[in-house]
Order: sequence, then structure tokens, then C-alpha cells
Amino acid sequence: MVRSTAVSRIVSASNALHCFFMHIALITPYGPQQRNGNWHTAARWARFLREAGHGVRTQVEWDGHEADLMIALHARRSHAAIRAFADRYPSRPLIVVLTGTDLYRDIRTDAAAQHSLELAHRLVVLQERGIDALGPRLTGNTRVIYQSSPDIERSPARDDLFEVLAIGHLREEKDPFRLALATALLPDASRIQAVHLGRALGDEMAASAERAQASLPRWHWGGEAPHGAVLKHLSHARLLVLSSLMEGGANVICEALAADVPVLASDIPGNRGMLGDDYPGYFPVGDERRLARLLLRAETDAVFYSGLRDHARVRRALMRPEQEASRLRQLVAEFEHPAA
Repeated sequence: MVRSTAVSRIVSASNALHCFFMHIALITPYGPQQRNGNWHTAARWARFLREAGHGVRTQVEWDGHEADLMIALHARRSHAAIRAFADRYPSRPLIVVLTGTDLYRDIRTDAAAQHSLELAHRLVVLQERGIDALGPRLTGNTRVIYQSSPDIERSPARDDLFEVLAIGHLREEKDPFRLALATALLPDASRIQAVHLGRALGDEMAASAERAQASLPRWHWGGEAPHGAVLKHLSHARLLVLSSLMEGGANVICEALAADVPVLASDIPGNRGMLGDDYPGYFPVGDERRLARLLLRAETDAVFYSGLRDHARVRRALMRPEQEASRLRQLVAEFEHPAA
């Protein structure tokens, strides 16, 4: 079970916030070259913690450098660092952040991920439904921290087409070709054009993307692009589509809402935790026909599109940088600076 003893006494967040300088080891399984959600989360959190006065070392593997506290993203992939820190500093706080593959696959079947849960003093989930995937004995030491994005200024959308965007590396968990298949079901009169931005993780995925692009004129694979270019593209898109099989709390939803772009999302707990149960833009996992109907409705029904946008604007309040920074700093402030 999550370790509730052998830690420094818990202090009031209101009194401890900003009171203790801590050396923090921040572990992410992916470096900046991968440009994925874990890396962006780690970079953002490092900035928030440094602004609060803490010292932060961001690493893919823990180098053994002394730290007062460790924050590790991904229970399975960061297990070696989690175990090493717990072995060396059993009384020092250890926070494990659970990703989508952690919550909805690995903690059920993978021994390393399960061991990370046992070693953690706190668990973090990235959306409100994430707690549902944990047993009752873990929920008391679990915190919800929504990810965030600063406002993204809108650019004028093109009048001659209705641009739909998908963002993310091409891998099985993302069901990356569901949008491509949906575009084949649209009527000839539709102005929808879809673009997918993201690197193919493997030759087979790349070959599939090339075949889809050659046979589906409404779908274009843009490949990997710098983050700034992705956000610029997002700023003039009409919709974002997220078709994932599992998500822990998608960064791209935060960015879409920051750009005032509504989302059509697969109906999975991780997306419901981000967008809310009453959001009108869900489609069943793997169902390109339902997705195609939603796409066409968003293009042609102004009332429906406005409803998507209004719901998204309400959820946007949860995903602002000041909210994420505050929740993260409060979590760290639950622990006194431990004695060396």
C-alpha cells in the first residue's frame, strides 16, 4: 500500500507554501527529443517549482544526486529511478505521476508499475476520473492536478475549408487512423480537410500513414513538427480530434481549449475526466462512422458547434497555468524539507 508512515510530518499547505527550499529530482521517461506529453509536463512542472523557489533537476534516469523529494512521471517506465530513490532515502517523499498506460493497463498487470505504487507517498492523476482506476486504499494519498496551457491566440480560419486537426505520435494506443477512416465517409459536399501532426513510431505505422494519405484525399499526414508550429496550426483549426484508446489526461486537450478549439474525443475515462460527462462531443472507441457524423454535424450545424465550444470554455477554467502551478506547489508543500 502507499506508504503513509516513515515520511516527514505533513504540514499545512497554507503555512508551508514557499517556506521550504527543496532539492527536487524530477524524473521523466522521455527527453526533449521525443517531444511528447510527458516531456512537456516535466518541463512545465520544473518551471513552476523553480518559480516557487525550489531547485529542480530534470532527468530521464536518476543519477543518484541527493534530493529532498522525487517526482517521477510514469509508474512503469520510471520504476528503476523510483526504486533506487526509495532504497537510498526511504523516509524522503516520493511522488509518482500516473499516465494513461499506467492507469488503464500497467498497474493491473505489470509488476514494476505495481511496485511503484507501493513505494509512493503520493500518487498524482491528471484528470478527475483517474482516481476511479485506483483501489480505495490508494485514493486518500492521490491528488488530481490538471495539466495546462497558456492562452493561444486565434488566427483566422480559412473560409474555403473546415480544417480538423489531430496531434500526437502515431502509435497503437492513440488509434491514429480513426480520423482518416472517418473522412472517407463524408459526403462530397463537405469542406472538411484533416491533418495529423506527429511522428510515426515504427516503420509499419509510417507505411500505413503513407497508404492512408495516398488513398484518402481529405486526410494529410504532416509528420513531426516543432511544438510552436503545432500550436500555430492549432490556432486556426476548427476542431481537434482525439481518438485514443487510453489517455491519462491529454496535453492536446489543454492546448485545444487554450486555443478555443472544440474537441471530438473517444468516449474513454481519461477524456471524460478532462471534458466532463456532459460534453456533447464523444464518439465510441474505434467507431469512425459515429466520428464522421459528428464531424459533419460540427461543420454544418452552427448550434451544435457553438455548444461544443461553450462546453469547452467551461472546462478551460480547470486547465489554466495558474491552477496547475498552485496544485503542484500545494502538493510539494505537504512535506517539510527533510533532514539530510
